[in-house]
Amino acid sequence: MPHGQAAALEARQPIASSSQRLLAIGGILLIVSGMLLGDIFAIFILHPNNARIGEAMYAAAQLVPLGDAEGIVQHFMAVGGFLENRGTKVAAHSHIIHMGYIALLLAMIQPWVALSPASKRRAAWFYIVPAALLAPSIIAIHYVGKAYSPFEHIGWASIFADFFGACLALAVFIQLLGLWRYARSEGRETLSPAYIGAGNAASRALLLGGLLLLVGGFLYGAALAAYKDFAAAPQEIDILKAIVANAAAAQQSLLDQSFADYGQFLKLRALNIAAHAHINEVGILVLLVSFVQAFVQFSDKTRLRWAQLMVFSAFALPAGILLEIPYGIVGSIIADWFGFMLIVSLLAMMFGMLRHTGADDAAAGGKP
Repeated sequence: MPHGQAAALEARQPIASSSQRLLAIGGILLIVSGMLLGDIFAIFILHPNNARIGEAMYAAAQLVPLGDAEGIVQHFMAVGGFLENRGTKVAAHSHIIHMGYIALLLAMIQPWVALSPASKRRAAWFYIVPAALLAPSIIAIHYVGKAYSPFEHIGWASIFADFFGACLALAVFIQLLGLWRYARSEGRETLSPAYIGAGNAASRALLLGGLLLLVGGFLYGAALAAYKDFAAAPQEIDILKAIVANAAAAQQSLLDQSFADYGQFLKLRALNIAAHAHINEVGILVLLVSFVQAFVQFSDKTRLRWAQLMVFSAFALPAGILLEIPYGIVGSIIADWFGFMLIVSLLAMMFGMLRHTGADDAAAGGKP
């Protein structure tokens, strides 16, 4: 099928092509996987890991009056390992979700990608496969290290992560090349895909919710910056200086207080950063999903209910994170529950997409 005919089909019938199916459904699977990874990481790794970091730093401080430099270095090396463990999990969590966002965007622009249907299908696979393999490679960095690596400062897991990242960059470049070819083509047809301005209630609810979340995230970030810069917020360096000074003077009670202050500082910083990031992240997610509602084969009422659940959960998730500051574990439970509700609503929409593609295939005699 020539590109012009395929593009018109993609515009009239959402997820009419294999490339759109791969990118839209694969994108949602990537996002769901990233969110599940985030929940597992938060419950089983983040909090225990933070406790181990605090214990190692406290043990190192106890050795300062004794002048045990070797013991202090060993404890700080352990801290470095804990930080790497946390950092690789956070990076994998964020990368797989962001790759899902890009996949949804690529699905929506397929009518304007001037490549043959077979080339677009291969380009879609070339994006989805490295996107799925990137996160495991990042996670493996902590566990594989530099074992058997041909390089001094980089291990095999890092090499594979960089390779898959390069593949993703090339896959996006291929899509951009298709857009450039469409823009340069003579006599190109003006396309207005069905999912642009579909006008249904679910799309409007998601679009409004996503925009409100993004605006709220920007304002929240500005407020955090203003508090830090203009309201004399406690500075990490001052607390660390107090820890070192009290440890050197063997003032145990003051040292304990300094560590308590440091723990509270880290808690407030981490929760505020997490809330800010999640407001923006779920805002982008809700906004993107608003453009693919024409892909979801449910009744208008059912589609609206899933959209409302997603919007409500998107607002409740960062609220739960902030509630951890005064209420601790209660806030964590609220955040985890509504994070799970976001996953459920996403999976429901993906099921609606699968129904849509099945109906289209049935109407076409089983040929997508």
